[in-house]
Amino acid sequence: MTRVADAVVLVTGGRRGLGAALVDEVLARGARAVYSTARTEFADDRPAVTTMALDVRSQDSVDALADRATDVDIVINNAGVLLPAPLLSGEFSDIADTFEVNAFGPLRITRAFAPILAQHGGGAVVNVHSVLSWLAGSGAYGASKAAIWSITNSLRTELAAQNTQVLGVHAGFIDTEMVADIPMEKTSPAIVASRILDALEAGEREVLTDDITVAVKSILSGPVDDLVFTAAH
Repeated sequence: MTRVADAVVLVTGGRRGLGAALVDEVLARGARAVYSTARTEFADDRPAVTTMALDVRSQDSVDALADRATDVDIVINNAGVLLPAPLLSGEFSDIADTFEVNAFGPLRITRAFAPILAQHGGGAVVNVHSVLSWLAGSGAYGASKAAIWSITNSLRTELAAQNTQVLGVHAGFIDTEMVADIPMEKTSPAIVASRILDALEAGEREVLTDDITVAVKSILSGPVDDLVFTAAH
């Protein structure tokens, strides 16, 4: 069980969308300091927030962040990219980039910060997955989210020895710029952020942040033909 109050928190992709909501929520719960990252430099005038440019595809960039943020207690891997082209016809460079950001990026961050968390008693890692981790039909995005789901489950086992809580987050469509053009019911980032941090502070290992995610997980034991993303979901 991890307390946010008085903790130092890293939020990747914290400039906007769910990341920005997570920064707001950890501050509201009493976080002592927050490192908020984006691919390019940006400003946040709140004294408790330190902003940094971070490219999760780059080991050098990740290492530079870890060298500076040596006081982190909670790592929230939120940064992601949505390039929805089909696996067969999409540019392979886009497919590779999707995996670099959505799957390998959180792994790089976790590997870099695991020793820091261990020094502070264990802390926590939060990885943001998706309901599309479990559904076919969203190309490289869904495949990359399935990969980070599996990575998270393995990291949970590997980090248990150092007392690091690992929380996997599954969410449907969040009302952010990333999915603004998708005509689906969406949940506000503030609500999702609150549910994530409720689960973290309750010591949970996984959180399903909305009804669609709960519904999809309930059919995982059924035929794979049912696990396809359609407008009906």
